[in-house]
Amino acid sequence: MFDFSDRVAIVTGAAGNLGQTVARAFQAAGARTALADRDGARLQQLYPELRGSRGHLLAEGIDLTSDGALDGVVAQTVELFGRVDILVNTVGGFRAGAPVHETPMETWDHLLGLNLRTSLVTARAVVPAMLRRRYGKIVMVGARAAEAGAANMAAYSASKAAVLRLVESLAAELKGSGINVNCVLPGTLDTEQNRRDQPGADHSRWVPPEAVSDVILFLASDAARGVNGAAVPVLGLS
Repeated sequence: MFDFSDRVAIVTGAAGNLGQTVARAFQAAGARTALADRDGARLQQLYPELRGSRGHLLAEGIDLTSDGALDGVVAQTVELFGRVDILVNTVGGFRAGAPVHETPMETWDHLLGLNLRTSLVTARAVVPAMLRRRYGKIVMVGARAAEAGAANMAAYSASKAAVLRLVESLAAELKGSGINVNCVLPGTLDTEQNRRDQPGADHSRWVPPEAVSDVILFLASDAARGVNGAAVPVLGLS
């Protein structure tokens, strides 16, 4: 569908359900990729054929809640491939179930770290390299919950809403520099873990990771050159 044979993409959370789907889609479309994840063992397990590859980089043990965690990956990517064209940050987390006054501060810190802070850390790492070439595509992963608050989901909803505000602010700042910043808002992903956690749900109404990946690749392509600061819902049948 898309040709990324002349593009270099960094995918964070590449050992996760959505991350690995996105990474494989970019590779199938010809992109050179730098795949980052905190779980080095799983990264190696998922991509054994990429070890020692000249066209791809595996970056293990990358904790994106730490300031500057992606800086070295960006530097290594530029050294190996000459540039960074695309960033897709798929790192995030979910917790819910308690009203605001009963939600521990640890939950707020955890979700703001996994959802907002990782988006901020990754953007800060790649923007300078993209500005030098006046080209870049940044795609963050929000969630349907970012659009409105809901009972017993305040911490998650607020953390994902903050990702939207970050995307909008980045898009406004970088407008005219050749860099597009957008995000996707998936509904419930149809993964094995979610099926285990919600065995009674109608799984046919959930969103396949591939459907979200297709939208991400569109936003990372030149076909989306006129799209900036958008939050694209990918909700399946929900």
